[in-house]
This record gives sequence, structure tokens and C-alpha cells, in this order.
Amino acid sequence: ADVLRKAIGKKIKELLAEKERVLDVRNEEVHALALRIPNMTHPDAPNGASDEDNKEIEVFGTVPALSFKPLSHVALAEKHDLIDFERGAKVAGAKFYFLKKQLAILEQAIVFWTLQQMVAEGYVPMITPDLAKDEVLLGTGYNPRGPETQIYSVEGTDLSLIGTAEIPLGGYHKDEIIDEDKMPLKYVGVSHCFRTEAGTYGRESYGLYRVHQFSKVELFLFCAPEQSNALHEELRRLEQMIFTKLGLTFRVVDICTGDLGGPAYRKYDLEAWMWGRNEGKGGWGEVTSASNCTDYQARRLNVKMRRKDGSLEYAHTLNGTAIALSRAPIAILEQYQQEDGSILIPKVLR
Repeated sequence: ADVLRKAIGKKIKELLAEKERVLDVRNEEVHALALRIPNMTHPDAPNGASDEDNKEIEVFGTVPALSFKPLSHVALAEKHDLIDFERGAKVAGAKFYFLKKQLAILEQAIVFWTLQQMVAEGYVPMITPDLAKDEVLLGTGYNPRGPETQIYSVEGTDLSLIGTAEIPLGGYHKDEIIDEDKMPLKYVGVSHCFRTEAGTYGRESYGLYRVHQFSKVELFLFCAPEQSNALHEELRRLEQMIFTKLGLTFRVVDICTGDLGGPAYRKYDLEAWMWGRNEGKGGWGEVTSASNCTDYQARRLNVKMRRKDGSLEYAHTLNGTAIALSRAPIAILEQYQQEDGSILIPKVLR
């Protein structure tokens, strides 16, 4: 009888181990499928399939009627020796570059000035890591691996170069519980950003518009669910304030359902006027975005909020570009160019 019991027990252990192995495989499959599900969509977001269906909300400034043929930022940079794409490609490959002379100084001035503006608005300044674990990228809604990724991964590790400070800032409170009375938490992060830009060539990718590395000042918030809609409007206001103070002509666009991406519940873009677009005829080019991601990222990153009554629920997260140092310099160079080829500096940066 003892021998029989031992044989039955061994067989049960073997069957259980096999079933646990199958369960692990199924759980991984379910988890992978769940990660592909996008966020819900705000009922007021425009219904559409692509960026052509985005809705213009408001235009700030006017596009001037110039008495001369404007140059693109690439031509202006070549004229004044401000960007070296050729040597950037020699050192690191296509779409890398060296910023030089006054433009290198201008970038640092923009970063510091933007930080000053956001700190005055109550945002905590942060300089983030340029690398993050793949689980943090997945948590914020970015795919770190696979043929469709826009992310540079580090071979032999679970680390990837970040495409935006949204990623490390989103992971800052991973697996934490934040008390309700501390909400909202407001951060302004400075980081380098790295993007493969796979499959984007030919889509208005001239000059600095689509590059593999750039600096960016990013806004990120953790808040209570009932706060996120109002804070989304705050992000839009702050981005509008920055570009208004820089004296640039731009418009605000409400992003349609088909152009939202996975994490965003609702998203606004700011698009600045750029003379170098559309073969020198000029056009709008995206310079910032502001997204309300509701609890999409918080669920994946396990960021919860403790209510005053002790109950727990997932926080909401939002992110917005304060300024991107690939796109903003395009608008500054092209909008501030003069007939003699010189370039003025926005008053707030002098």
C-alpha cells in the first residue's frame, strides 16, 4: 500500500508540474494579448482614421506674408554653420548631428528657460536616466522589442534607451501607493531621447524634424481620477504659454481616435508654422503633445492611490511635451529669419 501511495503521489506531482508549465505558457500568452489593448477614448475626441481627421481648435499668431523667399532651417543652419549632419552621420549614422556655435548655446538656454517657467508653475525638476528596464517601457505603453519597435535596446540586458522622459518618470512611482492628499504629483523632466524612427523616412523628415537623438523637457503628472481632465487642460495651457512667450505662430489640434496611440484617452498637439515644409511653401509641423492616459499606465505599472477612507484605486497619469529640442528650433530658426539671412533670438531667451 505504501508503494502504491508513493507511486500515485509521484504521478500527481508530475501531472501538476506539467499543468503548471502549460498554465505559465497560457498566462504569458494572455498577458501579451492584454498589453495590446489600447486605452478607452474620450467621447469628445474627434472620430477619424488618421492625422488628416484631427480637428484644429485654435490658432495663435498669424502666418506673415514675407517679402522674401524664406529658407528652411537646414539652409539657415548651413549658412551660419549651426548644424553638421554630414559629420554626425560619419560618427553615428544618418539622422544624427552635431549642434554648433550659437545653436548649441540656444538649446541650453531653451532648456533652462523652460525649466524656470515650469518650476514657477509648481513642477518639480528632474533629470532622468536615459535608460529604462523593458518592463517600465511596457508599463508606459512602449514596445521595447520586436520588428515594429521605435526603441533602441541594449543587447544582453533588459534595458533600452528611452524615447522620452515620460518613460522613466512614469516608472518613478512603480509599485507604490500614493496618499490622496499628496495628489497631484507634478514633475518636469529633462532627458535625451532616442528613437529609431523606423518606417518614417519620406514623411516630412527633413533636417531636425525626425532624428534619432534629441533633448526634451517633459511634463508628467500622477493624480486622482477626478483630477485628470482638468489637468489635461492645464498641460495644454502650459504648452500654449511656452510657445506664446517664444513669440511663435502655432495652432492647437485635437487628435482623432485613429491617431491617438495606445495609452492616450485624449490628446492635444501643438503644431508650429514651418517655412521649410511642403517644398518651401510652408505648413504646420507638430512640436508638442499633451495626453491624458487615465489609469492605463498606472495599471500596468501598479501605481495606486490610497483614498482618505483607506480604499485603494489606480492613479491617473498625464504627460506633455514642454519643449522638444528637435522641433522647437525649427520653428524658431524659420519664423525668426530675416531678409538678410540673419536670425533673431526670441526676447525671453536673450
